[in-house]
Amino acid sequence: MNDAVTKPRIRVRTKVERPRLHKVILVNDDYTPREFVVTVLKGEFRMTEDEAYKVMITAHRRGVCVVAVFTKDVAETKATRATDAGRAKGYPLLFTTEPEE
Repeated sequence: MNDAVTKPRIRVRTKVERPRLHKVILVNDDYTPREFVVTVLKGEFRMTEDEAYKVMITAHRRGVCVVAVFTKDVAETKATRATDAGRAKGYPLLFTTEPEE
């Protein structure tokens, strides 16, 4: 007779939670030229001419427009770089981030 006690094997699976996403938001102002905004959107967010124009017009008409959604670090980096591009040219161009609901 075998006196050994066998224990059932239990697999522990770690469930990795997806990172929270953040929206990059373009805030309209009355001083930054439309062409420059389109150029920044194309350069930083890799949009086509048409996509960038639509985002710029939406921000112009509504005051703000969601540009894209990324993880927090990427969203903050892109928003900062795009805002800095405007500041470098002397424009009050502003991109912000906020958590996606």
